Amino acid sequence: MSDDETLKTYAAKAATYAELVSASVNKDTMLPAFLSALPQNAHVLDLGCGPGHFAAAIAAQGHQVTATDAVQEMVDLADQHKGVTAQLARFDQITGTDIYDGIWANFSLLHAARAEMPTHLAALHRALKPRGVFHIALKSGEGSKRDRLGRLYTYYTEKELTALLNKAGFTVTGSRRGRDTGLDGAVADWIGVAAHG
Repeated sequence: MSDDETLKTYAAKAATYAELVSASVNKDTMLPAFLSALPQNAHVLDLGCGPGHFAAAIAAQGHQVTATDAVQEMVDLADQHKGVTAQLARFDQITGTDIYDGIWANFSLLHAARAEMPTHLAALHRALKPRGVFHIALKSGEGSKRDRLGRLYTYYTEKELTALLNKAGFTVTGSRRGRDTGLDGAVADWIGVAAHG
């Protein structure tokens, strides 16, 4: 994510966003399935970790978690959680091969430009160990637009997202849909997809 307005919004709203995420972790229906698919003592990347609550929940299960975010205020919050190593990084700074047993990309890549998504997914596939576990959740729909806070979103249909994942080398194993209220107060539809490398 390199959209300055989106980054500035998250920096300014870091504490408020942390409260929103904290309240949602225990209600999340996708995290248990992700955790159950991981091997013991897995190394997991939380991509676009925000305040780090999901990273902390993953670490609490005995896994090593590397958490990245493009906003320093979010990295600072994430780094306070036990078992979480947080670092400042954009999506295009994820490199390496066969590093992670699992990658949790939960409502983060929806801020990437559509043209950049294939490159990001290919890099994540390389970074994931063979048969590693991958989770991605995005807002569903079509096109791109800014929300009332100024954050830029790129929307995907399930068919489009599945095609992108397949092209990057992932095998899709399941999907889930829902509706939630976001930081901007708007209710939005989302799609979560489980896959492996």
